[in-house]
Amino acid sequence: MRDVYEQLNELSHAARSADGMVTVIVDSRGQVRSLALDPRVYRKLSPSELADAIMHQVGVAMREVSARTRELVEPMLPEGVPYDDVFGTGAGLKGFFPSPQEP
Repeated sequence: MRDVYEQLNELSHAARSADGMVTVIVDSRGQVRSLALDPRVYRKLSPSELADAIMHQVGVAMREVSARTRELVEPMLPEGVPYDDVFGTGAGLKGFFPSPQEP
């Protein structure tokens, strides 16, 4: 478990645009840790295109970090507890407790 915790703390992903103009690094919490722009990007892209390119690479990096996090954490969950119930959208602890029974 400690090994997984350390791997999660060190987890990050760098996403680079196909043209190499935008590089984003996202950590295991989904926070942007680095944004690098090739100086030529200001001549090639309009401000709105640059914003779109940055957001796209942030999304790519976040999806990769999420997938890797799932790979590390899912095997540690109790049997029968779906990852998405604990860590997915709308996650909670419901996967750890039985459903309420009708009286």
